[in-house]
Amino acid sequence: MAALRQRLVDFAAARRWEPFHTPKNLAAALSVEAGELLEIFQWLTPEQAAAVMSEPERAHRVRDEVADVLAYLLQFCTAVGVDPLEALAAKIERNELRFPVSADAVGAGEREAPEDAADVNSDVSDQPL
Repeated sequence: MAALRQRLVDFAAARRWEPFHTPKNLAAALSVEAGELLEIFQWLTPEQAAAVMSEPERAHRVRDEVADVLAYLLQFCTAVGVDPLEALAAKIERNELRFPVSADAVGAGEREAPEDAADVNSDVSDQPL
């Protein structure tokens, strides 16, 4: 991960793009690239979406958009000083506490609904992974 982040820093520096790689600009670019990934699936049925990677042209587009999303995410993390793997690990830990698995759902792949289930969508920053 560190090597990829450094390659992205070097790539931008070689092109003198650093002044444009502000947190706001990188967050906007990340959003655009995520939208381009979504566009591939926009009008597909669940069955068609599940089969996207078996179609060479669409699979290539998915891989390219995933790469773009990851590149901008890593560049954003570098700009704001966030370790993405540490941030993810911390978020998973919080969600494990917030959304415990109920005793009767163990092995069934279900999770217990939180007490504030009606409010889960009330705050975007409070969403589970």
